[in-house]
Amino acid sequence: MNTTIAWITARGLFGRRRFLLLLPLPVILVGMAGLGWAIGQSADLAGPVLVGIGVAVVLPVIALIVGTAVLGSEIDDGTIVHILTKPIPRWKIVLSKLAVAFGVSGAVVAAAMFVAGTIVDGVRFGLAFAAASAVGALAYSALFLLLSLLTRRPVLIGLMYVMIWEGLLGNFVSGTKVLSVQQYVVSLADRWAATELVTGTVSMGVAVTMSAVFTVVGTWLAINRLRLFSVAGETS
Repeated sequence: MNTTIAWITARGLFGRRRFLLLLPLPVILVGMAGLGWAIGQSADLAGPVLVGIGVAVVLPVIALIVGTAVLGSEIDDGTIVHILTKPIPRWKIVLSKLAVAFGVSGAVVAAAMFVAGTIVDGVRFGLAFAAASAVGALAYSALFLLLSLLTRRPVLIGLMYVMIWEGLLGNFVSGTKVLSVQQYVVSLADRWAATELVTGTVSMGVAVTMSAVFTVVGTWLAINRLRLFSVAGETS
C-alpha cells in the first residue's frame, strides 16, 4: 500500500460533501435500536433493525458511497491522470484506495452496528454484528471500487445490485443468496453471536469463502482494469 495515495484519498474523501451522507444512516440505526430498548421491544426488533436496516441498508449504502468515491471521483474530474503518470505500480494504487474505502466504511458501519447490537442484546451480539459488518464492508468495497472502474454510473449499478439482486431476488430466490454479501454478513453474525434472534441462510463455510472471493476477485479485476485504463484512457 502507498501511504501517500492513501492519505490523499482520505483527505479528498473527508473534504467532499458526499461524506456528509455517511452520518444520517448510522444515527437512524442506533436511534431505532434505542427506541426499541425504551419501549421494551429491543429483542423483537433484532431482525428488523439490525438486519433490515443495518445489514440491508446502512452497510451497502455507506460502502457504495465510499467505495465508488475513492477512485471514481478522480476519474470523473480527470485527476486520475496525475496518479497514473507516477512510477507507482497499479496494484499499489488499487490496494491503497481499497484500504481507505474499507477503513472508512468499515469503521463507520461497525461502530454503529456495535452500539445498536449492544442495545438490542448485549455486548457479544454487538461485537458479532460489528465484526460481520466489517467483513461485509471489505467485500462491498472491493466490488464497488471495481464498478467505479468499469462504468461511469457505478452508484446506479451498485444500487441495482443491492436493491434488486440482494433485496428482491435474495429474499425470494434461494440460489441468489450464494452471491449476496448481505447473506454472508447475516450468517457470520448469526454464528458469532450464538443467538436465535437472527438466522443465517447460508453456511459458515459459504459465507467465509464467498466473502474472500468477492474481495480477492474484485481487487484483482480492479487492478487489471486500471492497467488497461492507463493505456486506453477510458473508464467504460
